[in-house]
Amino acid sequence: MLRLLYVLVLAFASCGTGGKSKKSATYQPAEGDILFQSLPNPAGMDLVDAIEGSTNSPYSHCGMVFQEEGSWKVMEAIGPVKITPLTEYVSRGRGGKVWAYRLDESNRKHVPAALAAMRRDLGKPYDPHYRFDDEAIYCSELIWRGWKAATGKELGETVILGSLNWKPYKPVIEAIEGQGHLPLDREMITPRDLAKAKELTLVFSAD
Repeated sequence: MLRLLYVLVLAFASCGTGGKSKKSATYQPAEGDILFQSLPNPAGMDLVDAIEGSTNSPYSHCGMVFQEEGSWKVMEAIGPVKITPLTEYVSRGRGGKVWAYRLDESNRKHVPAALAAMRRDLGKPYDPHYRFDDEAIYCSELIWRGWKAATGKELGETVILGSLNWKPYKPVIEAIEGQGHLPLDREMITPRDLAKAKELTLVFSAD
């Protein structure tokens, strides 16, 4: 099941839901953009369905855009925390789709510090338990941690597992946590709730 975190589909696709929106016809990257996508979910890889279904959202993954040596890349936690070329990141999503959210002007000054903080997590393993700790990192946690380190503030509102639509995905949770163990009070930042941050505006939509 956790092998979904290593799925890579190498094909170029055109760059690509929320409340605030200033959508454009084509995606023009800006450093600090947060790209959300729906990960591939082949048969037997139920974690993607659990993430999207429990949050009633198409977002099962996210990463932050930045430029390095003249190329656009994405900092993400998928498998280990890593840096991925933007074209590869986009092509991985179902249908080659992404949703791009941009920080408001007053907050873009914090992007370099946030990226520097995120770099300190490079190489750490993925956390399927969705815990806030330093040992393993999940996708939206990587960005949330980096932002908090840079600003002292949270990006988006955290939720607890018990507030989500978790019941249809009880077998998935127990496969990760252990039979009969349901950490319903576990606090987390989901991709959906990260996208709802008041500092972000939807600037490109796959729809």
